[in-house]
Amino acid sequence: MVLSLESIEESTIMSVLKFEEKVLSHSGLPENDRTWFPRWLRRYALAQRGGVDDDLSVNRHSVLSFSRTLLASGAPAWQRWQAVRAVECYRDLVLARSEPDLSDVVLTLAQLGKRERNIELDAPPTEEELAKLRGKVNRNEPILIQRMRGDMRVLHYAMATERAYVRWVKRFSYHVGSQDLQSFGELDIGSFLTSLAVENKVAASTQSQAQSGLMFFYQCVLGKRLGVIISMRVRPSESIPVWFSRGEIERLLEQLVGVHRLMFLLIYGAGLRHKECRRLRIKDVCFDEGHIVVRDGKGNKDRITFLPEQAIPELRQQIEVAKRFHRLDVEEGFAQVYMPHALAKKYPNACQDAAWKWVFPSRQRNRDKRSGTVWRHHIAEEQFAAALKVALRHAKIDKNGVPHSLRHSFATHLVESGTDIQTVQKLMGHKDIETTMRYVHIRPKLGETVKSPVDTLPDS
Repeated sequence: MVLSLESIEESTIMSVLKFEEKVLSHSGLPENDRTWFPRWLRRYALAQRGGVDDDLSVNRHSVLSFSRTLLASGAPAWQRWQAVRAVECYRDLVLARSEPDLSDVVLTLAQLGKRERNIELDAPPTEEELAKLRGKVNRNEPILIQRMRGDMRVLHYAMATERAYVRWVKRFSYHVGSQDLQSFGELDIGSFLTSLAVENKVAASTQSQAQSGLMFFYQCVLGKRLGVIISMRVRPSESIPVWFSRGEIERLLEQLVGVHRLMFLLIYGAGLRHKECRRLRIKDVCFDEGHIVVRDGKGNKDRITFLPEQAIPELRQQIEVAKRFHRLDVEEGFAQVYMPHALAKKYPNACQDAAWKWVFPSRQRNRDKRSGTVWRHHIAEEQFAAALKVALRHAKIDKNGVPHSLRHSFATHLVESGTDIQTVQKLMGHKDIETTMRYVHIRPKLGETVKSPVDTLPDS
């Protein structure tokens, strides 16, 4: 049994609760601020966990870091404006201080928000605007789950994160045998996390995701005070990721055709993540310059990488296919395409332009679960993964490879051919070179420059 440090410190919880009391009784704050300021401060507290010794502190660095984290999660400027104002209000009401001065940060975010929304940003969004962000929810789900989905969408959590967190809350509800989750607390959460480790033998990342989902639900949705969570923790594994040799890459490529062959060439040849390949838009393929612009990569970062020459003929053909789908959708009244919230506001008619459409569109239109809009999304995640699995079997490669294995192969083969690690880091979009090093699997030439001691013995 080990002590989990994931929960917020006791003194921090008291500071958050004190702020909520003051905000709720503050007649000078708009109703919207009284609702959202405590939620933003809880998220600020979660972002500062592990580094707080006494009361929840406020300094310029922590506030700017918090704002950048929100930006990386896709939060528009008006939300970052509201979040910083919440921290500023906490500084005034609870800490009773005037430092640090955050007025310039608030003003900058207000100006950015004004440009995004084309209105003066002197008030939070209307309930109608928030309702659009919350989108469609399944009314058959428990009320608290509906509220959780709505809050996660307003806070711009990714759809995959929403699904995962909701799934863990539902699984926890099954574990405790009740949908009235407000009556449970840290002891029950600890018991659940221990069962995942002992009985289900989940990976460390899976257990951490389950805890994060439950922490968000209790602290950000219910506003419930949680103490220290004690649970059996899964030890992180130190397994070596799968990558392919150059010969295996050639054998796999022989087994793939059509769209799946092209995706293979782009993921391996340009070092794209699987999601980045599926989300590639026509406008981001630059044939004249010979590169691909990766938009909104991990960490909300853009980067430039190769446009593999071998992929160009097939990529041109695929873009023509995507444009035909676009013309069909426009003719039939389904021109919409998913765009991040800020861009959708800035370019309301972008959907009429084929440049914004997916390079790998789905064959069917679907109704978006959040917005309710019917549009043609990009190809599903399972399609290329399934095709690669079949290719592995036909190529007689006995490795548990996945699409991400091609990205490991990309980094490894670049370094083997003499590319410096800093260049590989930029091509892969890593902030830390240590991350890039984990993708490079250069081994000594076993059997050539290095021999097993048994092979040095005289023949018997």
